[in-house]
Amino acid sequence: MADLEAARPSLEWLLVALGYRLADSWSTGLSWELGATYVVVESGPDVRGEHHDRRAPGLNHVAFHAGSRADVEDLAREAQSQGWSLLFEDRHPYAGGRDHYAAYLENATGFEVELVASPAEP
Repeated sequence: MADLEAARPSLEWLLVALGYRLADSWSTGLSWELGATYVVVESGPDVRGEHHDRRAPGLNHVAFHAGSRADVEDLAREAQSQGWSLLFEDRHPYAGGRDHYAAYLENATGFEVELVASPAEP
């Protein structure tokens, strides 16, 4: 992250909402855990550039399982009051294809996440 402090509130809200807990913090980073999975966000002297560009080479976005379709909608709605914008609004919730129910969100620092719903019951 180019600006960890700017990204922290929206990322922390989302990760906690998904069930992660803050596991560690240090002067240039944070880590959250959920079971055997962990997410690390760092800043500091090794970061190049002034901002994140999800369209540049490298990581485009991170996808998270987010529960049911109703859970995805609840999170996407609340995320918009927590510093996230809904991407591909004209194609939501099927921006990833007609068989893929998800919300694509971008925070103020340009970082994108995908909240994926569990497959619908037949």
